[in-house]
Amino acid sequence: MIRCCLTLVLPMTIRIAIPEPTSTDSEYNLRSLPPYIAALKSAGATPIVVPLHERQDRVAHLLAGVQGVLLPGSRYDVDPQRFGEDPIPECGSADPARTAVDELLLQDAFNLHKPILAICHGAQSLNVWRNGSLIQDLGTDLKTPVNHRPGREVVDAHPVEIAPESRLAKLLAPGEEPKVNSSHHQAIRRAGDNLRVSAVSPVDGVVEAVELDSPEHFVVAVQWHPERTYAVSPFSRAIFAAFVQAAGTWEPRRVAESLAER
Repeated sequence: MIRCCLTLVLPMTIRIAIPEPTSTDSEYNLRSLPPYIAALKSAGATPIVVPLHERQDRVAHLLAGVQGVLLPGSRYDVDPQRFGEDPIPECGSADPARTAVDELLLQDAFNLHKPILAICHGAQSLNVWRNGSLIQDLGTDLKTPVNHRPGREVVDAHPVEIAPESRLAKLLAPGEEPKVNSSHHQAIRRAGDNLRVSAVSPVDGVVEAVELDSPEHFVVAVQWHPERTYAVSPFSRAIFAAFVQAAGTWEPRRVAESLAER
């Protein structure tokens, strides 16, 4: 009887779907995926890695058992043709398999209002899926003085200005002026449908974060990599904690209701 009672009071496992970062670069996956997994586990969630070469019906079956979606970074770029532009020479190649899985995960999450945390490439993928656009290359298009690709080892690459009353603003300690790492050559140009800009690089105005304009649906997308600084940054830990908390309180919604709101 004691064992039975202990089982009944155990909290529900919070499962978070995260796609493999790339479909072709196993070395990149082995290097980049562990920090996401470690951050999710430290925040109290169980990561469910989604293979990029799996059949769609199997991915759909897997998604039925998760309460949130994390879209990670990637070494590939988003195809500019998805937002109505031809690629410039500085734009890297796309990863169609990653794109296809991202779209499955996003569709499921928006249909059922599952929380979403999107990071770097994931933020760009989300924005384009919501009919937004990207700057294909910051050095070519913006000619910014800010180095947005200083290297993985740089923890505080540049400051970010957080929009008041945003979800991110509520995660800051009083008086905190956050600095973030940076590892991207593309960025959001026009925010997608119902997405609002919640952070910018103050020197050059580059969009650093967007959020869904909905108090009921947690969708946060950041251009930096909080998974890399989870151990040393309270702000990074707060981002993952808020995401996992939202997933832990998620309740499924009827698809018809969600589609009517889009």
